[in-house]
Amino acid sequence: MHEIVCPHCGKAFKIDEAGYEDILNQVRDSDFEQQLHERLVLAEQDKQNAVELATTKAASELQMAAAVKDTEIQELKAKLDAGEVARKLAVSEALSAVEKERDRLANELAQTKQDKVAASELAEVKRVSELQKAAATKDAEIQGLKSKLDTVEVAQKLAITEAVSTVEKERDELKNSLARAELEKRLSEQSIKDNYETRIKERDDAIERLKDLKARLSTKMVGETLEQHCETEFNRIRAMAFPKAYFEKDNDVRNGSKGDYIFRDSDESGTEIVSIMFEMKNESDETATKKRNEDFLKELDKDRNEKSCEYAVLVSLLEPV
Repeated sequence: MHEIVCPHCGKAFKIDEAGYEDILNQVRDSDFEQQLHERLVLAEQDKQNAVELATTKAASELQMAAAVKDTEIQELKAKLDAGEVARKLAVSEALSAVEKERDRLANELAQTKQDKVAASELAEVKRVSELQKAAATKDAEIQGLKSKLDTVEVAQKLAITEAVSTVEKERDELKNSLARAELEKRLSEQSIKDNYETRIKERDDAIERLKDLKARLSTKMVGETLEQHCETEFNRIRAMAFPKAYFEKDNDVRNGSKGDYIFRDSDESGTEIVSIMFEMKNESDETATKKRNEDFLKELDKDRNEKSCEYAVLVSLLEPV
């Protein structure tokens, strides 16, 4: 057992070996830390002193170098001042010579300018005089040219006016002719159109009438209708075109056949000049057995010969044209 006295209160207490060793270690650790701290502080002070010493030494060396530089600068300034004085003196001498030369040249230039101005004034007077003469000549030429130009311009205007008048007159005539031609064309087209439409309407009406008529007629009646039509048309123009003609039905069946109509025409003395045997053939649209024109040509020629006719004509509606 060990007895330890508290340094603060003076009280003594006992501890075993383990506690004593622990306290001893703590004391040793505390002393070590304190010694380490003191040594670090001393090292920092040494470092600071070394830095201050180096700084002082460097400042001293800089001051010495600055003193040397100041001495050199003073010497250079003295030399520069001496050079500046010499330069100013040289400049002054050179400037004096230059000013003298300048004054001489200025006097010569002034004299030259005066001579030049006098010569220029003389030349200007001469040039103005010549220009005035040339201007007078040009004015006279211009006046002559203006007079000629006015004459030519008047003639040109007159010719242009006459030409334009002629062209405008021709243009107006062409416009009027074109308008008349256009009007005549429209009227002609309208007339042709109206005439065509009228003829188509008449044809359509005739076709409708014929269709209606054929629908109501027998085959025999259809043929007789064509004969009546031909006879009617012939009689309509007989008095004007064939006043001495004979056009009647052929009723002579002594030889077993006959034509439909015989046409004979004579001259003023009664001599027959032409004779024609007519055969009219037509059939209804509903006729079952359709005939052709050539089916009747042989029989028609036979009838022509038997009736002593010069020509034979088949009037047929059997085949479309």
